[in-house]
Amino acid sequence: MISSDITIAFVSLFIVFIALGFYGKYWRRGDLNHVHEWALAGRRLGTTLVFFLIGADLYTAYSFVAIPSGVFAKGSLYFFAIPYVMLTFGVALVTMPRLWTLAKEKGYITASDFVKDRFGSTTLAIMIAITGIVAELPYIALQIVGMQAVLTVMLAGSANAQIVEEISLLISFIVLAAFTYTSGLRGTTLTAIFKDIIIWITVFAVIIVVPLSIGGFQHAFSQVKANYVTLPSALMPAYATLILGSALALYLYPHAINGVLSSESAQKLRTSTALLPLYGVGLAILALMGVLVYAVPNAMNFLSGFPESSRGILVVPSLITYTMPGWFSGIALLGIFVGGLVPAAIMAMAQANLLTRNIIKELKPNITNSSEIRITKISSTVFKFIALGFVFAVPATYAISLQLLGGILIAQILPAVICGLYVKSLRKTPLIIGLLVGIGSGIYMLEAANNFGALTISLFNTSFGSIYIAVISLAINLAISFGGSYAINKTCTTKMEKN
Repeated sequence: MISSDITIAFVSLFIVFIALGFYGKYWRRGDLNHVHEWALAGRRLGTTLVFFLIGADLYTAYSFVAIPSGVFAKGSLYFFAIPYVMLTFGVALVTMPRLWTLAKEKGYITASDFVKDRFGSTTLAIMIAITGIVAELPYIALQIVGMQAVLTVMLAGSANAQIVEEISLLISFIVLAAFTYTSGLRGTTLTAIFKDIIIWITVFAVIIVVPLSIGGFQHAFSQVKANYVTLPSALMPAYATLILGSALALYLYPHAINGVLSSESAQKLRTSTALLPLYGVGLAILALMGVLVYAVPNAMNFLSGFPESSRGILVVPSLITYTMPGWFSGIALLGIFVGGLVPAAIMAMAQANLLTRNIIKELKPNITNSSEIRITKISSTVFKFIALGFVFAVPATYAISLQLLGGILIAQILPAVICGLYVKSLRKTPLIIGLLVGIGSGIYMLEAANNFGALTISLFNTSFGSIYIAVISLAINLAISFGGSYAINKTCTTKMEKN
């Protein structure tokens, strides 16, 4: 049964979170009837604010539950997350300032805006927008899974726990929708700072207190099998391609680009991105919690009461609850809980931008600015509740596995968005075909790898070993995009020479 200390700390800080969200409307005032003001905070966020916003944007409740869950269940393979985030920020340092500069110069708000202007193709821009919207849905759903994990631990043993959990999630999303509609990215930025501070305090407190209370890391690692800690050689290709594919995909998500384009300048974006690997330290500590929990008998006894397929997502909340004082547990659990709400808000805003600017506006080009911002705000709210309904309808284990598909989908826009920044010879038709084939082949390989049943793995067996499907499908996509563009350019050059 939940203690009063946990409840008081959790509820008190949640009220502060709500207040910050609504106060965002008055912070750094701007005309929120314009999309760039509502969705990008007027492009006026400095180094520190972008650091916290993108940190909250990319390190989500999924990171707090899924990575430790993977380590808890499978061990060393899931440590791919630590080198992958380091590589990710290297990719971002090279590409995102260039995208920001073009967006500032030409008024882009989404990646699809850039693609349409760069390739002169409405069709390709709409396809990029649809891919981004679809790939975000399971990502938002996974934030809710992380929030559910917190509520499950807090309400364990309570009467009508499931009903209370569902009502709590519904109320939380109503509040989130209200302050996002009112304050836009400004409110989300303030709550992101609040969330990140709590998470950093939690991470460092747990990594100090828990090892001291259980007799050190050596004792924790002695509780698991040797092959759990050391990566088997057969999994090396899987490990390497998971790092590569994940690093290439992360900054392609609409919510990541949304955070990037809110920066005040390209230089401030570079500085904040250079500092973001600090979050990799926090992620490494969170991953270790998947091991530390084995040395905490009370937490393990609690986890044993849940099905093996779903207990992993409860690792971090249960470890905190059974090792930290009640008042601190309330603070830490609130951090994880709003760590799902904040990214969900940014993701839904990014989806709404794509829907309004790159789909609806293409179909109805005479839409007024007032109608555009109204539709964007409303659709942002709708996307939040679609994801919430999705979680109520689909078991948690299946929802988590859908993230595998999200990464495979979003990786396919790399040729148009990232390569399009640098390669002038790319043509729209091969890019369209490459995107379709990349998505189609990725979905087929994912289904085949899972025997056309429930999605549990994202690796495809090849003669080189198991490889992350996103890398294979992206390679096919790149071959078509570059090969087709070369053929078209060669043909055009030959015709010009003949004339």
